[in-house]
Amino acid sequence: MVYLHVPFCRSFCTYCGFYSETCSKSRQSELFNEYADAVLTEAEERKEEIRSNPLRTLYIGGGTPSVLPPDVLRRVVQGIRRVQGDTPLREFTIEVNPEDIVEKGDEYLAGLLDLGVTRISMGIQSFDDGILRWMNRRHDSARARKAYSMIRRAAGRAGKEIEVSIDLIFGIPGLDLQTWERTISGALSLGKDEGFKTPDHISAYQLSIEEGSALEEKIARGECTEASDEDCYRQYRTLCRKLHQEGYNHYEISNFAIPGKEAVHNSAYWNRTPYVGLGPGAHSLTIRDDGQQVRSWNTQVLPARGKTYSREMEVLSDEDIRVERIMLGLRTSAGLPADELSLLAGKDALEKQVAAGCLAIGPDGRARIPEERFFVSDEIIGSLV
Repeated sequence: MVYLHVPFCRSFCTYCGFYSETCSKSRQSELFNEYADAVLTEAEERKEEIRSNPLRTLYIGGGTPSVLPPDVLRRVVQGIRRVQGDTPLREFTIEVNPEDIVEKGDEYLAGLLDLGVTRISMGIQSFDDGILRWMNRRHDSARARKAYSMIRRAAGRAGKEIEVSIDLIFGIPGLDLQTWERTISGALSLGKDEGFKTPDHISAYQLSIEEGSALEEKIARGECTEASDEDCYRQYRTLCRKLHQEGYNHYEISNFAIPGKEAVHNSAYWNRTPYVGLGPGAHSLTIRDDGQQVRSWNTQVLPARGKTYSREMEVLSDEDIRVERIMLGLRTSAGLPADELSLLAGKDALEKQVAAGCLAIGPDGRARIPEERFFVSDEIIGSLV
């Protein structure tokens, strides 16, 4: 299970706090290839860790992975696959920007499919062009629709099945419920006029104020104000209702999928499956031979030529593991076994949350946060932690 972080973007979105770099066209070739060299060196150094991982998935995120030239992307993927070994991948996801898909065209998509990509995650965020401009996104709603159709058409030509996931954002300053409903409708109508199926997966995130983002500066200057909890709640409940009507399974607080199309890689994070993160800023979770669990992370800086990434790490305490198990397990519709949660959080705390309707214990003996309480899950989980 490998996550590769691609730390490059053509421009920075208003809300983004993830580590990424922009680079001038004059330096792109050099910088991209230095990045690829460092990633492949790191993958080779961590070969045993990668090969011992029981789940064979590859997820390329960012940043904006689709800014990488096809030859650089191919070199990196082939190098990582050599390290992973001959076992077929259960899932191979790459994140893309709609504008890159439209600009690079069918040849680029054919190249992704030829590399073995089985899942494309596209950051659309909104179908309102004014909001997209406010976000400093490079695409508009028409280009998002075109990119989606191009992906479906390319898969059809290649005779391959590919899953498409899209990202949306709610809780945006000034976003009214009617505009948000139009965005949901836009997502659910993707490709329909050409006979394509709708997205297999939809991730919808509430806008957060990330440290160092342009949005944080805008709020500090009084140029905009955060959306109220009431507005965010109404938008979230509307999303849940409309996607439920369309047959989506709400399997994690922010994630919805057509049954059977849940993200394998991301689901493993919530189950605390060990994984290897490659590239600057990437995190990893490792279980040592002695049973100790170690979380590590690469420094957020591009290495000098011929160098790889330096890593920092911490051994997780029993308390760290307890908190993560509660926090991640209860984010999902699967929840946690009630007996386990009773041990992790205490019987009294569990019974109190069940009595308040904040947790429900099903016939299968698992404790879950009901969907109507997902919006306040942080408070529920906090009380158990």
